[in-house]
Amino acid sequence: MRRTTRYPVTGANSLWHVYKTVPFLKVVKNFIIIQLARYTPFLSVKNWLYRNFLGIKIGEQTSFALMVMLDVMFPEKISVGKNTVIGYNTTILAHEYLIKEYRLGEVKIGSEVMIGANTTILPGVIIGDGAIVSAGTLVHKDVPSGSFVGGNPMRIIYTKEEMMERQKNENQGG
Repeated sequence: MRRTTRYPVTGANSLWHVYKTVPFLKVVKNFIIIQLARYTPFLSVKNWLYRNFLGIKIGEQTSFALMVMLDVMFPEKISVGKNTVIGYNTTILAHEYLIKEYRLGEVKIGSEVMIGANTTILPGVIIGDGAIVSAGTLVHKDVPSGSFVGGNPMRIIYTKEEMMERQKNENQGG
């Protein structure tokens, strides 16, 4: 189960209540910063924008590829460890607006993580250190450290132990 806090709404669906949940000017500022960062090829500039204007915690040498889309409403709920790669056109969400409620949850991505292109990461998920997420994956639950996951729905393809065993066998020529 993802770690989200649920906020029920009455009347119209929760998206109609959006500016009761987050200030309009915050969303405008975040949108502009995210759009600038999506198109810049300079990794250090992206990280600087994300840290200083959006409040995202980002480790050293982390790389956000072109077109990564971060949560516009609550980017400060996202943290990424050091030396991680977030692939092209990945979406990282910290909120969900549903019919009868909206949900907020932190997204924690560890260090030395590889996230493939066109991945979607939902709110309330933790991706452990050293994990690999295959391109096009819907990350709807936690990813254990060192594992390789993929698909929609996401499933574990190899655990850390299985990956180590495969690497050992490859190094031994078997």
